[in-house]
Amino acid sequence: MRLGHLFYYFVYKAFAWFTALFAIVTLAFFILQAIPGDPFGDEQLLRRDVHQELRAYYGLDQPLLIQYKNYLFQLAHGHLGYSFKYPGRSINQIIGEGLSISARLGIQAFIVALVGGFILGTWAALKVGRWPDRLVLLFTTFGISMPNFILATLLQYVFAIWLQWLPLARWGTFAQTILPTLALSFLPLAFITRLIRSELLEVLQKDYIKLVRAKGLPFSYWIRRHALRNALLPLFGYLAPLLTNILVGSFVIEKIFSIPGLGQWFVNSVTNRDYPLILGITVFYGSLLLTLTFIADLGYGWYDPRIRHAKVVSSTPALGNSLLIVERYARKRFIWPSIFGPIG
Repeated sequence: MRLGHLFYYFVYKAFAWFTALFAIVTLAFFILQAIPGDPFGDEQLLRRDVHQELRAYYGLDQPLLIQYKNYLFQLAHGHLGYSFKYPGRSINQIIGEGLSISARLGIQAFIVALVGGFILGTWAALKVGRWPDRLVLLFTTFGISMPNFILATLLQYVFAIWLQWLPLARWGTFAQTILPTLALSFLPLAFITRLIRSELLEVLQKDYIKLVRAKGLPFSYWIRRHALRNALLPLFGYLAPLLTNILVGSFVIEKIFSIPGLGQWFVNSVTNRDYPLILGITVFYGSLLLTLTFIADLGYGWYDPRIRHAKVVSSTPALGNSLLIVERYARKRFIWPSIFGPIG
């Protein structure tokens, strides 16, 4: 892949990332503003003058477009605002406190889902039609159809109350992370298992796999170099939303297991009508999903030779022509790096 194509592919994905993030911020802001109710409403029994002072202090008495402009300005400086419920505490501080716990839980669940799905999916594909394949299919059907909050309650009853092997809830020791990790990883593990099984079965029917097997190459060589490498390609596009869905899905799990993570903050912010906190966590998770998807797209383009050598410019002529104009102008001004080569 020429460096010019790589540079254009990066610019194209970065532009898509910025556009999607701007749409998320705009939609989240105006949807929250359209929700009926007031964080300083009559249910808090505030005097009218105190209520007006609070609204003026947080800028809620300004026109909607002015509030939107101010929010974009502070967002551009990396500041998500201040909480209504916890005066003096910024959204950045709250997210920083809860993120470390949610990230640890999410990464543990992500590793369990990825490793377990890879092993079970490969095992089922190589034993297709036999009892291991049927057992794995039964397991994945149960995993996909079982909601994580029901599974979490079932795990608590069996392993914490009945067998008393593991703690019921809370967070701190490694033993307290086992049950929420299993509950959070069960659904993505089942999905990855089915994805790898179906893709590997399709790859094993290809002519080039039959050819390498006919040549008498060792099993470990052709299954690793030819079968699994191509079967894992669709998994790249799923990794970014998988990790984000695990983090978002931890909201309910954190509430069930009394884990003081970011999900606990989000649930409490909805209950308390803490609009800046709701908006801040929504924007944070939206940017996280877009960033992980952006990285996955770049990794997918690096991993798959068909994407590495594709001419992305031809698929989007409008944006491609714009970049060509920029390139020509930059070359005239001697500021375009010659190592990039031509874009088109």
